[in-house]
Formats: sequence, structure tokens, C-alpha cells
Amino acid sequence: MAQKETIDRLTEQVRLLIEEHRRKSELCDRLAAECQGLKEENRSLQERVKQLDSEVATLQLGAGLAGDNGNTAKARARVNRLMREVDRCIAIVKQQQE
Repeated sequence: MAQKETIDRLTEQVRLLIEEHRRKSELCDRLAAECQGLKEENRSLQERVKQLDSEVATLQLGAGLAGDNGNTAKARARVNRLMREVDRCIAIVKQQQE
């Protein structure tokens, strides 16, 4: 009789472990899906930040070129940066033609 009780107790413990494993697996799946969704949202928000940074830079450049005293230095710096980049591109093209 003691063996039967031991087997019944072990069977119940195994059943409980299987049920707990099932619940944990479902939770893991839900969390993985949520994580994936958050990664996609993060990627989207980072792209939006890049777009907004670009818009801000463009607006600052426009304001600086329009004569807004606060942005004139920034506008000149940006124009100089763009000119250096164009010069580098021209140098690369010339180098490839040779």
C-alpha cells in the first residue's frame, strides 16, 4: 500500500510539474512576442528620431541662411561640412577615373 501512495504522490507531482511547465512556456512565448513587438517599435522610433534630426538640421540651416543670428554659426558650420563632403566625393571620383 505504501508503494501505491508513493506512486500516486509522484504522479501528482509530475502532473503539477507538467502543468507548471506549460504555463511557463506560454508565458515565455507571450514575452518573446512582446519583446519582438517592442524591438520593432524601437526600430521605428529610432528611424523617426533620425528623420526629425534631419528636419531640425535643415530648419536650422534655413534659419541661419535667412540671417537668424542665433543659427548663423551653425548654418555656416553645416555648409562647410557639406562642402568638405562634396570635395571628398569629387576627389574619390577623380581618383577612380585615373
